[in-house]
Amino acid sequence: MPRVVHFDLPAEDPEKLKGFYEKVFGWKFEKWEDPSGKIEYWLIYTGKDEPGIDGGMGRRKGQEDQVANTIGVPDVDEYVKKIEESGGKIIMPKMAIPSIGWIASFLDPQGNKHMILQDDKNAR
Repeated sequence: MPRVVHFDLPAEDPEKLKGFYEKVFGWKFEKWEDPSGKIEYWLIYTGKDEPGIDGGMGRRKGQEDQVANTIGVPDVDEYVKKIEESGGKIIMPKMAIPSIGWIASFLDPQGNKHMILQDDKNAR
């Protein structure tokens, strides 16, 4: 069964927001080096001693950016079809995250933003 595997925080000032989460929750941040050089992104490690998930933070591109959960799926294409057939709307078509996998973004029928991710180290 697909599960939430990651969360995303949009940030107008990533360094400032990073400092907030480090100070308040003790989260650790690591800048991700995108092989294509196109994506500015930080990995967020929330801890290992308790149940939970890790996340990431990217620079906010517009007011439509909001906190979003990423759901791990075995096949992005299959789930894009299921989302559309069930009343959801794809807002970012399938794209590669180099050496990570394939991702697409959608709105559920009530306007909540989420992403789906298919692991594929060969994605380009």
